[in-house]
Amino acid sequence: MALHLSSSFPHNLCPDKLLSYSVSPSHTLQLAQSLFSFPPKSLNHFHLKLNSLSFKRRFSLSSHLSLQDSVPQKSQIPDDEITSSTKNYIWVNPKSPRASKFRQQSYDTRYNSLTKVAESVDSSNPTEIDVSMVLNGLGENLLEQDAVIVLNNMKNPDTAVLALKYFLKKLKSSRDVILYNVTLKVFRKSRIHDGAEKVFDEMIQRGVKPDKITFSTLISCARLGGLPDKAIEWFEKMPHFGCEPDDVIKSAMIDAYARLGKNDTALSLYDQAKGENWRIDVATYSTLIKTYTALGDFHGAFKVFEDMKAVGMKPNLTVYNIILDVMGKAKRPWMVKTVYREMTRNGIAPNWPTYAALIRAYGKARYVEDALSIYKEVKGKGLELNVVLYNTLLSMCADIGYTDEAITIFEDMKRSETSQPDSWTYSSLITIYSSNGKVLEAESILGEMLEAGFEPNIFVLTSLIQCYGKANQIDDVLKTFDRLLDLGIIPDDRFCGCLLSVMNQTPKEELGKLVGCIEKANPKLGNVVKLLVEEGGVNEFKQETAELIDSISTDVRKAYCNVLIDLCVNLNQFDKACELLELGLSLEIYTAIQSKSQTQWALNLKSLSLGAALTALHIWISDLSKALDNGEDLPPLLGINTGHGKHNSEGLASVFAAHLKELNTPFHEASDKVGWFFTTKVAAVSWLELRKLSEQNAA
Repeated sequence: MALHLSSSFPHNLCPDKLLSYSVSPSHTLQLAQSLFSFPPKSLNHFHLKLNSLSFKRRFSLSSHLSLQDSVPQKSQIPDDEITSSTKNYIWVNPKSPRASKFRQQSYDTRYNSLTKVAESVDSSNPTEIDVSMVLNGLGENLLEQDAVIVLNNMKNPDTAVLALKYFLKKLKSSRDVILYNVTLKVFRKSRIHDGAEKVFDEMIQRGVKPDKITFSTLISCARLGGLPDKAIEWFEKMPHFGCEPDDVIKSAMIDAYARLGKNDTALSLYDQAKGENWRIDVATYSTLIKTYTALGDFHGAFKVFEDMKAVGMKPNLTVYNIILDVMGKAKRPWMVKTVYREMTRNGIAPNWPTYAALIRAYGKARYVEDALSIYKEVKGKGLELNVVLYNTLLSMCADIGYTDEAITIFEDMKRSETSQPDSWTYSSLITIYSSNGKVLEAESILGEMLEAGFEPNIFVLTSLIQCYGKANQIDDVLKTFDRLLDLGIIPDDRFCGCLLSVMNQTPKEELGKLVGCIEKANPKLGNVVKLLVEEGGVNEFKQETAELIDSISTDVRKAYCNVLIDLCVNLNQFDKACELLELGLSLEIYTAIQSKSQTQWALNLKSLSLGAALTALHIWISDLSKALDNGEDLPPLLGINTGHGKHNSEGLASVFAAHLKELNTPFHEASDKVGWFFTTKVAAVSWLELRKLSEQNAA
């Protein structure tokens, strides 16, 4: 007689017509085996699963009882496991004296004793004799599910192999694959793939055919051990043993292929997974985000993050940190802010990697207020930044001109026990002081740098030349240049560009000193500036300048053109400035300076230096006059855009306001569009005609 003891009735059954269900040992083994194919965390519930089942056992009373579980619903039990007769089942009041007796005879007691056996085997010496001595305590009437429970609760792979050997001898089962699978799970717990591989080889030698769960366990063991190549190897072996991978296994392989750099296969599987609604784990989503990032597809990376949430998978802290870092690399700080707000709303507290990703993203994007806010939060929690993060903040402050904040961060860094200033740190501080022409402060930081054992690099020396140039200390510029040569540093394009900028701040009588330095640093640039200083011919200047532009890197060409045009304007060689601007336009160094539509013609000066902007204005006014002479009809509105904001360091708008007034133009600064100057067609035509008449009279 099989009994099921329940402390409560199901809601859809009456006591007098109670049906209770018994699960056979074979079904129990199948269920246990399927449980073992899940990741280790799923096995935390294995005890609970077993408690809810009834097992045939060798106790004097053959009943299978549970004091904790109610009778299962019909929909929860396979049809072939349901009995329609009530003659083998009784209900026992849990308050009855008989309940205590049945409780002692339930399989719970047996299960608890088996877990203790597993602990004993784990702690025994890894020899056949010692392991056998422990397992002999199970008696002669050993059941297959007993062996499964012992192996499943073990943690020591060395003794687990010996326990497997013992059970294989004692049990004459046709399903040895189950015992092997549970043993493989022990190796997965320990992340010992080599041992799992040996167990598999022995399994094959004994003629035991592996099943899907065997490969699932081996694949997950390889993944946990950081061996994606082995995971793929097991996956590709499955067809040879007649095993067809299920969705869970194929989902795991997305991660393995991606980690091994086989991105096409991984992304193809991912597309299939989305189409067939496979369940993908968090680790695989993380790897996919990294894969798209490595391919430079930041949109794809964020799409995976959105896909993950769309299927109900909640991102954990690791995933949030990865996507924050990815959006930072993509230079999308606004998305970083959005993701971070979502993360905190979901109750996930940031950790150090979170703050590091935020500081990198905000710092590189020059979101100075956000970056400094995160910095204060980090310091408030007693966390330490590393040197890279300190330098990111200091570099940001140097670019934005936040001197006081930079000094505070620098002092915090010096007090840090883990992150002391390096060469880049000192370089940022010197850059901050140099951009403001604070010679004494810059030299003081240079002194600290030398005391700390760091030689100035080309960035430091470039900043110092800029500083001495602003202070009009030309002799110190020459000394710094000689120092660079003494250190064996080869001047690069940016260093030469800095020397060129200093020329625009130098009195004409001292320009010869700088020409000599520039000739040593870059002979082609030296030829160009000599033609300017010595007032050489326009055609020769144009040819030499074209050769110079062709020889320098593309990222500094606009800067060179701007500063050379400024020098032309400062030396009153306006024809050369015009030739240089025209050259820049022909080489597409400058683009979209002039724009035309039916309603408005505009001059766009946002990316130009002051000298280049004045030159462009001169050419535009000339072009407007030619348009009138050729009978063209001007649009209703004409505008000049100088740009605006704190990055417009030369104050182009304010300078142009004065210059346009000096030229007596009809352009007026717009009140609703900062940095724009407008005039009407009527006013422009009147002014241009008056200007033309004035020029004719002057001639």
